[in-house]
Amino acid sequence: MTESDILIVGSGAAGLTAALNLADRFKVTVLAKGKLNEGSTAWAQGGIAAVLEPGDTFDSHIEDTMVAGAGLNDRATVEFVVENAPAAIERLQKLGVPFATEGNMLHLTREGGHSHRRIVHVADATGWAVLDALLKAADAHPNITMVPDQVAIDLATSRHEMRYSGAGNVWGIYAVDRRTGRVVLHTARATILATGGAGRTYQFSTAPKGATGDGIAMAWRAGARVSNMEFMQFHPTCLYNTQVKNFLITEAVRGEGGHLKIPETGHRFMPDLDPRAELAPRDIVARAIDHEIKRLGLDYVHLDISHQSPAFVREHFPNIHEKLLSLGIDMTVQPIPVVPAQHYTCGGVIVDRDGRTDLPGLYAAGEVTQSGLHGANRLASNSLLECFVYGEACANHIAQHWDDLPPPPAIRAWDESRVTDSDEEVVIKQNWTEIRRFMWNYVGIVRTTKRLERAQHRIRMLTDEVNDYYGHFRVTPDLIELRNLLQTAELIVRCALHRKESRGLHYTLDYLETLDEAIDTILIP
Repeated sequence: MTESDILIVGSGAAGLTAALNLADRFKVTVLAKGKLNEGSTAWAQGGIAAVLEPGDTFDSHIEDTMVAGAGLNDRATVEFVVENAPAAIERLQKLGVPFATEGNMLHLTREGGHSHRRIVHVADATGWAVLDALLKAADAHPNITMVPDQVAIDLATSRHEMRYSGAGNVWGIYAVDRRTGRVVLHTARATILATGGAGRTYQFSTAPKGATGDGIAMAWRAGARVSNMEFMQFHPTCLYNTQVKNFLITEAVRGEGGHLKIPETGHRFMPDLDPRAELAPRDIVARAIDHEIKRLGLDYVHLDISHQSPAFVREHFPNIHEKLLSLGIDMTVQPIPVVPAQHYTCGGVIVDRDGRTDLPGLYAAGEVTQSGLHGANRLASNSLLECFVYGEACANHIAQHWDDLPPPPAIRAWDESRVTDSDEEVVIKQNWTEIRRFMWNYVGIVRTTKRLERAQHRIRMLTDEVNDYYGHFRVTPDLIELRNLLQTAELIVRCALHRKESRGLHYTLDYLETLDEAIDTILIP
């Protein structure tokens, strides 16, 4: 068992921001599922949205966010995040993040859905640079302990107290230590979930392999409400390559003039479908690509920026250029084959503007949450921004209300007395593959009620199988992920079946109209 003042589950932008804001007063433990730098933050190519350009305004950024979110956003939350963006950028600069500059000013790029240039970036590898700065700062702080290879199983709640209680308090988590295979109990007065999204529920995803919806599933099982899981964002442009399955081609390639074309004819199709062409919001572009691929029986479409000068392309997209060259594609002279792929989980655990969940002692920040910022579709580069603003919001509320947070009582150790080691790991692999495939086919970019019901039927059958397996065998990282993946899939399908309209990322052929009133889909355990 380990005990600290505050436990943070996740070592990305949200978790480390919270840790750095708390560590001057408290002992903080940060748990990573694998290596400290393996989460989604490191994969963020594009950048961070903030109002910094002369002529741009908070109102404009707020309106762009609301338009992309199809009216489902909570306006007060959008205002809160947007107005705190410039200060977040300033703090990152002080940490040493080497943002691209133009003269004495930050270089700003533009992405789909934005009416101004407002994306602060580090070439095309912003996430790596930000995470590197945050990790260095956290590593240097004597009050922050970072522990890798901790695979969270479940939240430790009042139900796990030596004297059973139904109070619903969260006192930390149980996690498998990959290095020993043993279950460790990590306790704290406050726990922050910063576990990222659920992209690996789908066959094609730009998310890292650990994005299996762990925080969402754990919070749901513990009794927290979950909302808007039907809104899965599909990035329009993931590299189509048989060897590299999840390499993202950043939105900024289109922002800097890239065109989407039909491979055989070279026809640029986006202007036919939307006046904003390639700069339309992601859901529109992803549906357009999906439509062309299915209509023409294609494997992919082309993203072409070769009409820009080679020097321009290499300067703006050095990492993408280098990676594509290693695969035999020179983006300065030829198009890039792309397909849509799952990219971001817009729904999640419900939090207020202090990052509080429904459960006492449990906070959450980043992609694991549904804060009201993204609505029915996330505006490009608002995701890292949300991590910084809400990571700090969680920290501020904990610090201000520290005396109201009781120390954890005695918690029962993990019980492995009635389980054995599994002798059929193939079951886990088979079920994992099946879930991701039917979620892609039945709960993808375009949906129907019949497909959703088929997915729900499969989920019910697999749930019985996985629960039986979980009850009889010792937990392993793969089994934990499968259990969370299946739970997340069930929440996505339940939300999707509940929404009888097409709005934002939820597009169903059975309900093509958008209803007059925008209402969140809220699931109560």
